[in-house]
Amino acid sequence: MKGNRHYFIIEGGPPLRGEILPGGAKNAILPMMAASVVAGAPLRIRNVPKLDDVDVFGEILRQLGGSVERENDTVTMDQFAAGACEVPYDLAKRLRASVLLLGPLLARYGVADIPIPGGCDIGDRPIDQHLKAFTMMGAACVKDHGKWHVTAPVLKGARIDFDMKTVTGTENVLIAACLARGETVINNAALEPEVVDLARCLKKMGARIEGEGTSTIHVEGVASLRGAEHTAMPDRIEAATLLIAGAMTGGDVTVQHIAPEYLESVLNKLEESGARVSSDGRGVRVIRREPVRSVTVATNPFPGFPTDVQAQFMAYMCLSDSVSTIEENIFENRFRHVAELRRLGADISVSGRVAVVKGVSELSGAPVTATDLRASASLVLAGLVADGETIVKDIEHLDRGYEKLEEKLNSLGASIRRLPEEDECEVIY
Repeated sequence: MKGNRHYFIIEGGPPLRGEILPGGAKNAILPMMAASVVAGAPLRIRNVPKLDDVDVFGEILRQLGGSVERENDTVTMDQFAAGACEVPYDLAKRLRASVLLLGPLLARYGVADIPIPGGCDIGDRPIDQHLKAFTMMGAACVKDHGKWHVTAPVLKGARIDFDMKTVTGTENVLIAACLARGETVINNAALEPEVVDLARCLKKMGARIEGEGTSTIHVEGVASLRGAEHTAMPDRIEAATLLIAGAMTGGDVTVQHIAPEYLESVLNKLEESGARVSSDGRGVRVIRREPVRSVTVATNPFPGFPTDVQAQFMAYMCLSDSVSTIEENIFENRFRHVAELRRLGADISVSGRVAVVKGVSELSGAPVTATDLRASASLVLAGLVADGETIVKDIEHLDRGYEKLEEKLNSLGASIRRLPEEDECEVIY
């Protein structure tokens, strides 16, 4: 986990060109790490980027009695005999994905103490759907002093009907159901590719799962799961960020090893904006030569437009030829980047869940502050096209979900410097 705070200095201007490879998908890797709790032998995950969120999750596993070792891009986890069943608050408050340990701990040890999860401040994200599901499976859930105390001496298969699409809820129940007695049916399950990748990993561990990638998943409980090796899928959010950066700068960028079906909603909007999108089976290429056309976007669960790409696409629409509307339907507090984009010269107004973006002829470099993971990415993208120098502070948010993003962008022709905050006196605000 990084101890020093850093900031970026970005010189705007050059179009990005070239090919780049995204890292492994954080949103698939974290639930796989949680699944190591129910493995009877070491679980080895490959294609794991060096991210703060991965480091924090690994430390949580260690404090629960497990072993976590990294060698290059491979992380190996091994759970010893019964360890602690309480997720430490000081780590959980930094990482909402810590809630993914509820199901595994419950399935293996019959008890789990989970602090109310933290992570990015992008709105209320209750876990009521998780708790409802585990209650249906025979668990008792009690809220006590800022944490959930959940017990289930025996988890029983059940029919789970989620009231809404929930990715972490689907993943939590999916892992626990692998060791529950009997069959579990998850209705209104999340369709995200990361859920499918988790199911693939669990199957290698001996789980009996059918229907992943559809709205109904069937899980037949087994007595135990074994260790396995699995290569995590590429990060589609990082891929989308890099492709938008290419389009935004009027460049020519290819993201390798990413399946276009993972990004169909984003690619469709890039094409609507005037960019040319193609795929040759090795990756996805985006070229933009025409002016940016305004596009209307509404975020929705997969296969809809991802909420994790909303901020980056808003930065892109700041350069459009007219007026764009962006509707956020997943989180109610995910427009915190708007104020910082305005500091760069963007013309954006917000009413409730809808942002109206009036395109401007250019953005101007200025000091800005990142407020969450994807907001950080949007400010970096804006800095790539802003006139002059953009300073992005608090980039530890960015490091939670992007491995060396500045190095990847620089390899495509960007000009980004990472500096420690103790050197900040050199910067004149």
